[in-house]
Amino acid sequence: MTKKAMKIIKGDRVVVLAGKDKGAEGVVAQAIPEQGKVIVEGVNIAMKHQAPTRADQQGGIIEKAMPIDVSNVAVVSPKDGKATKVGYKINADGTKVRICRRTGEEIK
Repeated sequence: MTKKAMKIIKGDRVVVLAGKDKGAEGVVAQAIPEQGKVIVEGVNIAMKHQAPTRADQQGGIIEKAMPIDVSNVAVVSPKDGKATKVGYKINADGTKVRICRRTGEEIK
């Protein structure tokens, strides 16, 4: 798989477009551009059997957020709260910023 530039970064508020958690919103906890995936807090939770270790004496079943393909999530527009595409714009001072394609507003 070739490395592809991702327009979604850590800290973005996103909505899930496909899969078992379709319609769920969350914040991107981690972006994995090498795999084209993101981990969203509270979405795509899997139960994992954890053995006791020296650091964590308590073993058992834990919940873990699993990665989602970046094509299955969309950034939430800061203005109207709907899913939107991300674009880029070069400011007059030469800085490159991400913008909301729906409203044209800057995404922080």
